[in-house]
Amino acid sequence: MSLKRIYLGIAALLLPILLLAGTLQKETRVFNEVEGVELQLDIYKTDSTVITTQPCLLFVFGGGFKEGTRDASQYHDFFHYFTNKGFIVVSIDYRLGMKGKEAPGLLNFKPLQQSIEMAVSDLYAATNYLIEHADELNIDPEQIIISGSSAGAITVLQADYLNCNKAPLAVVLPDDFHYAGVISFSGGIFSTEGLPTYRQQPAPTLFFHGSGDKLVPYDKIRFFKLGMFGSKSLTKRFRDEQYPHVFYIMEDIGHEVSEYPMREFLPEIEYFINNFVFEGKQWMMDVSLKDMLRKSKASAKPSNYYK
Repeated sequence: MSLKRIYLGIAALLLPILLLAGTLQKETRVFNEVEGVELQLDIYKTDSTVITTQPCLLFVFGGGFKEGTRDASQYHDFFHYFTNKGFIVVSIDYRLGMKGKEAPGLLNFKPLQQSIEMAVSDLYAATNYLIEHADELNIDPEQIIISGSSAGAITVLQADYLNCNKAPLAVVLPDDFHYAGVISFSGGIFSTEGLPTYRQQPAPTLFFHGSGDKLVPYDKIRFFKLGMFGSKSLTKRFRDEQYPHVFYIMEDIGHEVSEYPMREFLPEIEYFINNFVFEGKQWMMDVSLKDMLRKSKASAKPSNYYK
């Protein structure tokens, strides 16, 4: 067989894959204006021909509610992977309420509480924008999955919690709207009522958290009913109430779990979406993972992060 025929054969095998992946496209739009500040979102998709609507993976960046950007380079692998899997990926702005503020604590929680509420409100506004423009954007409004890193993970967990409890902040969403899934990279829920209780079943949720995280607590920081409840506490509630979820416990790792799973655990994230969101599997999975080759960084604490 000639070398030319070999090359043609390889090209024929690769062509369907290349056509499926398509060329990545990015479009930026304004989805809301608050107090004279425009909030934007980036829409990532491929130019491949799509016959039916696509699921949407909505992302909220991290940065302690004081910094960060929706298009930071550490998130690009995550965006590109899922656009090539047939998703429309949307990354959004939100207001940074902790910018210039002192470190939050149990006696100084109001700025953090207000910052979380601002971010959730902006996430709801972006969600409404996508629902209202679903036909134009070719998005299935019943398949909107929210994901976030660190502060963004707090935002998406808090957003689903408030919507399930029909809290006043959530009234802006359509009455019958529910997120299809939640993906949290080192997140938690702020509560003034103790360990969060859901009036309606939460969306299937994927938790990643390092057991050595000191910035967003792996378990909880609590004073009576007031506190920040991390993934360990939340998944206890999920297991007690038999809510479908996956919890990746990264043993002895700090806050870097807010980022590296978006590069190194992409197939596992896809597995969660396929089985828990699309197939509706009623599974509860806790995976304790000790990476013997990963040297954990010393996790930042609120006292030295907010300066």
